[in-house]
Amino acid sequence: MRKSDLRYHDVLEKIEAVMITYHPRTAEPKELIPAAVLIPVFNKNDEAHLLLTLRTETVAQHKGQVSFPGGAREESDSSLKVTALRETEEEIGLSRENVRLLGALDDFPTVTNYMVRPFVGEISYPSSLKINKSEVARLLEVPFSLFLSEKNFEVKQWRHGNNTYPVYFYHFGRHLIWGATAYIINHFVDLVFGYNPAPNPVLRDPRNAAYLRENLVRRGTRSS
Repeated sequence: MRKSDLRYHDVLEKIEAVMITYHPRTAEPKELIPAAVLIPVFNKNDEAHLLLTLRTETVAQHKGQVSFPGGAREESDSSLKVTALRETEEEIGLSRENVRLLGALDDFPTVTNYMVRPFVGEISYPSSLKINKSEVARLLEVPFSLFLSEKNFEVKQWRHGNNTYPVYFYHFGRHLIWGATAYIINHFVDLVFGYNPAPNPVLRDPRNAAYLRENLVRRGTRSS
C-alpha cells in the first residue's frame, strides 16, 4: 500500500466508517479479570500513527513489553470504557477529555487470565504527555503503515500448557510488538483495511477459534 493512501484523514475516515457500524463480540468473564485498553490514533506529519507504551522492568506483569495503555477494571469504574480512559490518564497523562472515542473491538481473553476490551480513540499529537515512570519506560509512535506490510510481521508457535498456539509478532525497530497487543492490532487493521499477513487469519479472533473456545470453556465463561 502506498504511503499516500495512508494520509491521516483518509485513514480516520476508514476507521470511523468501520467503528460506527461494527458490533463487537463481548464476553462475560467469570474467572477472568475484566480489563480494558485504549488504542490511541493520532496524526503525525499527515500520517496515521498508533501510540503504544513500553512497559518498565519493575511493573508486576508484562515487564519490558510493548502494550496499549490500559489495565484491570476497578470497583469504582462504572464501565470498561471508564477503565480504559482512567488507566490511560494514570499511565501516560492523557486526560479523558482529550480522547474522542470511536468504538470498541471484540473482547479478548488472554492466557494471563484477563478479558480485555479494546477501545479505539482519536487523540492529538502526544507531545505534552507525562508518563508514569513506575509503569511506562517510554512512548512509541508507530506508523500505521508498519502493520500493512508482511515484512514487519511473523508468526511463531508458542507452547502454553499442553498446547501450542500461533503467536503474532510485529517488528518496530528494536522493539517487538507481540502477544495480545499484536493480536488486537492485527484484528483492528484487518477490520479497517481488509489486510492480514497472517496465514489463515480468523477475523473475529486472530489466534484461532479453537483457542478462543478453549480459553472461554476452560474458565466457564459465556461469550456472545
